[in-house]
Amino acid sequence: MNKKRVLSGIQATGKLTLGNYLGALNTWVKMQEEYECYYMIADLHTLTVRREAEELRKNTLNLIAMYIAAGLDPENNTIFIQSHIPAHSELSWILGCYTYMGELNRMTQFKDKSAKHADNINSGLFTYPVLMAADILIYNADYVPVGEDQRQHLELTRDIAERFNSIYGETFVIPEGYTKKEGARIMGLQNPEAKMSKSSTNPNDVIFLEDEPEVIMKKFKKAVTDSEGIVKYNPETKPGISNLMEIYSVITGKTKEEIEKEFEGQGYGFFKEAVGKAVVEKLKPVQEKYKELQENPEYLENIYRKGAEQARIIATKTIEDVKRKVGLVI
Repeated sequence: MNKKRVLSGIQATGKLTLGNYLGALNTWVKMQEEYECYYMIADLHTLTVRREAEELRKNTLNLIAMYIAAGLDPENNTIFIQSHIPAHSELSWILGCYTYMGELNRMTQFKDKSAKHADNINSGLFTYPVLMAADILIYNADYVPVGEDQRQHLELTRDIAERFNSIYGETFVIPEGYTKKEGARIMGLQNPEAKMSKSSTNPNDVIFLEDEPEVIMKKFKKAVTDSEGIVKYNPETKPGISNLMEIYSVITGKTKEEIEKEFEGQGYGFFKEAVGKAVVEKLKPVQEKYKELQENPEYLENIYRKGAEQARIIATKTIEDVKRKVGLVI
């Protein structure tokens, strides 16, 4: 039976957060049996921001280890490093010639990142969505797990693919977004109005997957709530407590209604502690496996080398087809 194909990836920009785990990795793990999955470490995308070379290499290997520790089976998934497949960059250039400036000007992430990195507004930040389109289209992915912040880029990918197909005939699969309703957007503990981000300047705003249990508990105890003292789900009027309920719901599988009944009359202190303990328990096997994998770099290298070989088969076939259609000699 032919499975639908999935492509996704995370930038090697630092330690992963609870938001990355519940919003992305946890979803990937559940998809690996039903779909043909390609999961990359998006190291080329990280170059839009200046980084120390050794730090990037370390982050890349740690990210592979965390993929596996979180539950991705390297036997059932193709795990690879983006830069190991040169065809990504080749296709990005070709697709860039079929992408309009006006389309890229409308990308809100470029505006956001330009504001954060005003001293380094490079062309990579501007053309980032085209490389993302190449990442997806080169594997003819049917589905792309995306958060709301990446949905605009996926729509651009679809537009580029449809434009190319209309000119040269059926070439690319038109990808669809795969959005998980529960846990798709975990917010910060100190600023529940914004997505939990590994680039946050407030350490108490973020739960990192490598945080020690006592650190996790302290951060949850400091989490922002409100003065009402009632565990009730309402993201508009109670963003802090609703975010904690979202986390607890994804980890335990309990509905919001069940959580409200469970903690009725208990108060926020008791609830925060319960959420912290649930997170600690959930991350314990992940952290243990992660530390074990970090001590075996040869195994990790074998995984990403094998993954590159598998990914290269499809990528090469796609880029050669594209080159023929646009008239390049191969």
